[in-house]
Amino acid sequence: MDDSLIGAALDEARDKMGKAVGHTQTEFGGVRTGRATPSLVEKLKVEYYGSEVPLQQLAGFSVPDARLLVISPYDKGSLKAIERAILHSDLGITPSSDGQVIRLAFPPLTEERRKELVKVVRHKAEEGKVAARGVRRAARHELEALEHDGDISSDELERAEKELEKITHHYVAEIDRVLHHKEQELLDI
Repeated sequence: MDDSLIGAALDEARDKMGKAVGHTQTEFGGVRTGRATPSLVEKLKVEYYGSEVPLQQLAGFSVPDARLLVISPYDKGSLKAIERAILHSDLGITPSSDGQVIRLAFPPLTEERRKELVKVVRHKAEEGKVAARGVRRAARHELEALEHDGDISSDELERAEKELEKITHHYVAEIDRVLHHKEQELLDI
């Protein structure tokens, strides 16, 4: 019997489930809420001197008011490429440029568009939950292999599986909490 093997398996599951929650939060950051935020565009890929570069490496961002995002390219030569990337993205916003900076004015979201975005974030949350459950499944297989190899007893396996269930419920609840917060943000006018 070896609690360190069980502990290692459970710690790895906690770590991976935490990453699934973090990834889900990052995905939520890319969903537009009617407010200007750099997270909507910072991961946008821009064709820059023959390679795809994330916008955050090419420009700085500022938010002078709730519905305006200003993008200041470090290299003024990248201005047109950044505009093109924004136009081809799924943001649905037309950039305006004065030759120095790009301004993105975010119009208020319609009720219909808000409901569509709620469906999008629910889907992303479900993907996060599926990822957490996949981690649980892999950890369970690992624990069962430990029992099969004689490293742990069936009682220890049972206790470890109960602990794994608690861990999974905790991270799934965390995804639900983040989802609820994002839904409230989307539905607030």
